[in-house]
Amino acid sequence: MRVEGKGLIDRDRPVSFRFDGRDYQGFAGDTLASALLANDVRMVARSFKYHRPRGVMTAGSEEPNALVTLGQGAAQEPNLRATTVELHEGLWARSQNRWPTLGFDLLAVNDLLAPFLGAGFYYKTFMWPRAFWERVYEPVIRRAAGLGGLSGAAALDRYERAFAHCDLLVIGGGPAGLMAARAAAEAGADVILAEEDTRLGGRLLAESEEVDGVPAVAWVEEIAAELAAMPNVRIMTRMAVTGAYDQGTYGALERLAPDVADRAHAPKGCFWRIVAKRTVLAAVALERPVAFAGNDRPGVMMAGAVRAYLNRWGVAPGRSTVVFGNNDSAHRTVADLQEAGVHVAALVDSRHYARCELDVPFYPGAQVCGTAGRRGLEAVTIATAKGETRIAVECLAMSGGWNPSVHLACHMGARPVWDADRLAFLPPEDAVPGQRAAGAAAGEFSTRACLESGLAEGLRAASDLGLKVPDMSVPSAGHAAYDIFPLWQVPGKGRAWLDFQNDVTVKDVDLAARENFRSVEHMKRYTTQGMAPDQGKNSNVNALAVLADATGRGIPETGTTTFRPPYVPVPIAAMGAGAKGKGFAPERLTTSHAESVARGAPMIEVGLWYRPSYFPRKGESHWRQSCDREVEMVRGCVGVCDVSTLGKIDIQGPDAARFLDFVYTNTFSTLKEGRVRYGLMLREDGHVMDDGTCARLGESHYLMTTTTAAAGQVMRHLEFVVQVLRPGWDVRMVSVTEEWAQFAVAGPQARDLLNGLLDAPIDDAGFPFMACGAVRVGGVAGRLFRISFSGEHAYEIAVPARYGAALFCELVARAEAMGGGAYGMEALNVLRIEKGFITHAEIHGRVTAYDIGMQGMMSGKKDFIGKAASSRVGLMDPVRERLVGLKPVGAVKELLPGAHLFDESAEAVSANDQGYITSACYSPTLGHVIGQAFLRRGPERIGERVRMVDHLRGSETLCEVTGVVQYDPDGGRLRG
Repeated sequence: MRVEGKGLIDRDRPVSFRFDGRDYQGFAGDTLASALLANDVRMVARSFKYHRPRGVMTAGSEEPNALVTLGQGAAQEPNLRATTVELHEGLWARSQNRWPTLGFDLLAVNDLLAPFLGAGFYYKTFMWPRAFWERVYEPVIRRAAGLGGLSGAAALDRYERAFAHCDLLVIGGGPAGLMAARAAAEAGADVILAEEDTRLGGRLLAESEEVDGVPAVAWVEEIAAELAAMPNVRIMTRMAVTGAYDQGTYGALERLAPDVADRAHAPKGCFWRIVAKRTVLAAVALERPVAFAGNDRPGVMMAGAVRAYLNRWGVAPGRSTVVFGNNDSAHRTVADLQEAGVHVAALVDSRHYARCELDVPFYPGAQVCGTAGRRGLEAVTIATAKGETRIAVECLAMSGGWNPSVHLACHMGARPVWDADRLAFLPPEDAVPGQRAAGAAAGEFSTRACLESGLAEGLRAASDLGLKVPDMSVPSAGHAAYDIFPLWQVPGKGRAWLDFQNDVTVKDVDLAARENFRSVEHMKRYTTQGMAPDQGKNSNVNALAVLADATGRGIPETGTTTFRPPYVPVPIAAMGAGAKGKGFAPERLTTSHAESVARGAPMIEVGLWYRPSYFPRKGESHWRQSCDREVEMVRGCVGVCDVSTLGKIDIQGPDAARFLDFVYTNTFSTLKEGRVRYGLMLREDGHVMDDGTCARLGESHYLMTTTTAAAGQVMRHLEFVVQVLRPGWDVRMVSVTEEWAQFAVAGPQARDLLNGLLDAPIDDAGFPFMACGAVRVGGVAGRLFRISFSGEHAYEIAVPARYGAALFCELVARAEAMGGGAYGMEALNVLRIEKGFITHAEIHGRVTAYDIGMQGMMSGKKDFIGKAASSRVGLMDPVRERLVGLKPVGAVKELLPGAHLFDESAEAVSANDQGYITSACYSPTLGHVIGQAFLRRGPERIGERVRMVDHLRGSETLCEVTGVVQYDPDGGRLRG
């Protein structure tokens, strides 16, 4: 079926491939669809519901029929569109949704049962008998559901992820996109030109016309070469922009060329996150079909697709063709086919006023009302004013008009606007900030209009960016007016198909309307119209028109369904690229990591960070020995601990103070410069999210510290507050956790150690408890905070991360010379439990400020997140489990985190459960085991005895309830 002299394929490079077990040959530049059509393979798939024979219908990613599975075993990949699969040597493909073979599919019996399987069949049938659902209906439906299948083996495909920023993102490399990119690039903008196809040109690759006096393809190659030579332009082909998101962010899936993807260790593709200051949506328009009886047979294709296969791939989809349409696209298809020597049996134009200058049997004011053939089109029936005419053909090229690709303009909730002249929905203006539509996406359907539109939007973007706008002219090109007459469906007997992928017919939509599913969203779900992987790209508008007719409304009143990302299917592996192994749980290492390992410290995971558990010394054979020594070292001398993993969020802006007042329960607007305050943060449901300190470094400059575990959660929470709850406030924030290395220096000799290191010494008067300020260490600018998580006189010193390793070594060396040294997580945990400080073992997401005894920190003078919810009666009930301390008083001296508490004489069953232990340790300072726990009416029961029972570990201990703070309760050592 190749046509000599036509196409952009390389006929000197034959390519062998296999489809359904048979070997075929195509050429470099072919798609799987074009190669199959060239080999006269017409039936390539079965439909989803009725298993009807289906063939190639379109030439792009909107293809509803020709879904295939590539590869086998672990490399098997289902549901790929044959129209976008690049042909390459050794390609192995097979049809899907059939059993046992494509030619003989037993489930084709569903087509005979079609009268019983209409819209809503599932909802009405599988309700009774009720007992059948779990054992009969559900297993059968699950086995029959789905299109292609996965192999079940672990996928071998690897995807990458990448990020890009640009001044202008141009989506679409057709005439409008090329002009927009060229105009902005000439003005000096940094441009990314993203094109879903393998080459630039868009619709020009499928047409036989001229631009600027040369063939359109030659003009495209010239402009593409110019853009490629410009250093401020990045051309990205095989790149489908899949979604539009907040703040000019777009998702995009880049596919690698097959010869690259097949190389060892090469990724299959890359998922991009692109941030653009301005965007030009220059996507294509998609041709829509006409609904008439039998319009789904193999050989029934879009008229534009027929031109594409002819002009781009040199393939005639049939030896004889009938062309049917309601616009001039049908006439253009006839002209191209005749020029290539392909027989056109008839041109059927539903417009009664249409005229034809071509030498072809012409039927104005007529309609194709039926087709014949089972595995391929054999004949069409034409309804005219004089009666019906039957013509034997292999291909029917139909055109019901063009739909601009408005999807990316509607991904943020806006609805498209109906244009009665074009009979199409156009993108809404300013629906996505910074985005403008051009060319076919804006409803401009002539080449000249696309070029003008693209140039105008490219220059507009350059002007908006503050660049000098260049003086550019529009190339000469065809400028035929777009003339169309409404035609959505042809009346007649037989099923007329709307959604080819989900087997939805005109009758199904009419039935939905009769059963009062008149809302477009209800109709969609009742019939499954537009819910297939193609998202109804070439069927939704027709379905809306049919629904409008059935309900007596206009199309604008009927409305559209919601447009959601992604525009084309995206493999989950691509969206989660890098999230395997260490990509899923990366190892985050502190600047002191190498020194800690060199000292023999076992490293443990804390969130995603690795921190030293303890620092063993010669003669210590057990971790407890090292831990006890480190605790005593901090209490009696001085210790150094790396606390860089704590979240550090830099917050600045005129509204920073009231922003902190809103996110914390206590007040920060009254905090003086150079001071630090402890803060508590609630979720909107009134439960504790996190705690930490916040330092005021300047008038409108704060540094928030979070726990290691909740750093990411808090950052997301703050961004949500700024963007959603208080978008008018002038405040900005950035995580600086990795930018600063921070070390705790704790113990009675902490200040002496620091004064031997700081360029300017400090004293208690100039640097009291909860003070902060800038310091210098050997000429290096740093920050010092007088805060303590150990209960001792302590400081935290921070320097830029590049100096972290050196500072840690120096601090530890000086501490050891004073009789102290480094301490790890085990000692840190003991120190904080002795002092009654909490971590996420206590604030685990199910506790309130009242539960942890911090209700006094909830200000009554201001509003804050979670205030209303936290005051609910149930969250302030004295019977709630509240935080207390514990110590064993019986024969067994053991406390186990996770163990439950019971009254001393009560049976250890769930009905008698009084609480649970969150943290426990041996305190060398106190000489016995201590713990923290949540106990019903806890603070009221201090001095009472309770029984700890751990059924899993077989332990039982008699405990005394104590206050949370079991060491230095008046805080003298902390403040002294």
